[in-house]
Amino acid sequence: MTKMRFDLVTIFPDFFAGPLDHGILRRARETGIVEVNVQDLRVFTKDRHRTVDDRPFGGGEGMVLKPEPLFEAVEHLLEAPVGDATEKRELAAGTAIVLLSASGKRFDQETARRFAKLQRIILICGRYEGVDERVAQHLATDEISIGDFVLSGGELPAMLIVDAVTRLLPGSLGNEASSQNESFSASINGQEISEGDTSRRSRVKTPTLKNLGWGTQRATGSSMLLDFPHYTRPAEYRGWKVPDVLIGGNHAQVAAWRRAAAIEKTEKNRPDLNRTNNL
Repeated sequence: MTKMRFDLVTIFPDFFAGPLDHGILRRARETGIVEVNVQDLRVFTKDRHRTVDDRPFGGGEGMVLKPEPLFEAVEHLLEAPVGDATEKRELAAGTAIVLLSASGKRFDQETARRFAKLQRIILICGRYEGVDERVAQHLATDEISIGDFVLSGGELPAMLIVDAVTRLLPGSLGNEASSQNESFSASINGQEISEGDTSRRSRVKTPTLKNLGWGTQRATGSSMLLDFPHYTRPAEYRGWKVPDVLIGGNHAQVAAWRRAAAIEKTEKNRPDLNRTNNL
């Protein structure tokens, strides 16, 4: 059996000391089903203050996580370059890089099952106002939110994903049927059922909605959109440039760009919100 490896990239490495030492996760680690590595992002800073964030281009509240330490942290973990604007390097098979983001696709049991088929998952824990969009576009393979509410950062969501995925791995539970015959499962007593099969639904546990994560939406008038993309210094990184409009200083153009970008990102990651908004 191949061991599943999780890498947690964070500015608060001590956060994970407790959750990893209890229950199913502790047993899965002790029996070699999973390996969990916590990586301090500040190791990859270059200044004496160990700065990981900077002000957003275009103005606005909050600070944004810079791209350089995140790219370098992931490359350190992979022991391989990820490329730049001229040459994108392919990840090893069975590997995912997951950005925990307020503007990501919503995490669900289907996503957990997809992740459980992998060999390695690197989870990037966002903080502050957000993460430089070049991380989402050119580094992460998945951008994930685990609920339509606001948390202080991606550490809790990362732990919840680790837990949800680990319990789906063979050997992590005492009884394999436990993960098959429960809420959000795609089977009854190990037999797959289709969405249209209602004849045996009464035997399935009633789903309990558990909105578990770091997610937020930005109200715009009467509609609800995901947050617009954020960029910070440097203006150009590995050939990827910040949109010119955010550097030009025209506040009206910045506002128009941000709304259009928020609508575009909502359509990409949460089209259900756009249908609700009638955008």
